Amino acid sequence: MQFSQPLQLPIIGWREWVTLPVLGISDVKAKIDTGARSSALHAFEIERIAWDDCPAVRFKVHPIQRNTAVTIVAEAELLEERPVRSSNGEIEVRPTIRTDVELGGQCWAIELTLTNRDAMGFRLLLGRQTIRDRFLIDAGRSFLQHQDCDCDATRTLSQQS
Repeated sequence: MQFSQPLQLPIIGWREWVTLPVLGISDVKAKIDTGARSSALHAFEIERIAWDDCPAVRFKVHPIQRNTAVTIVAEAELLEERPVRSSNGEIEVRPTIRTDVELGGQCWAIELTLTNRDAMGFRLLLGRQTIRDRFLIDAGRSFLQHQDCDCDATRTLSQQS
């Protein structure tokens, strides 16, 4: 039996700094979670709006863990309302949007569900659909791609959490 050459994908840790540039969110600490199919962003005060007769949502985000002083208001087209089974086993219907994510020098479009993650340790969860065929994960290390992030103030505040 002959094996093919292994993929030469960049390596990320179990948590990484990422940017959601279209939403105006830079340097948010994300948990890389291969156990989750979809990705989720902490959002609150989610309201349905319309963009030229297209359904959209306006929402607020506290991008820094355990810090409500920084609030970002964002808007995005609403793709759908999707049932998602949360980590506690309950099914929640969540608004789903498409936006760009930047990580490790790459930028690509992803789908994000919006939900209140105040009780969770991370404001952003990147599920396996988001990172598939783009990265390998070293589950024992963190912030392997942080050199692309230059926001030391945000990083320092978040690491204290």
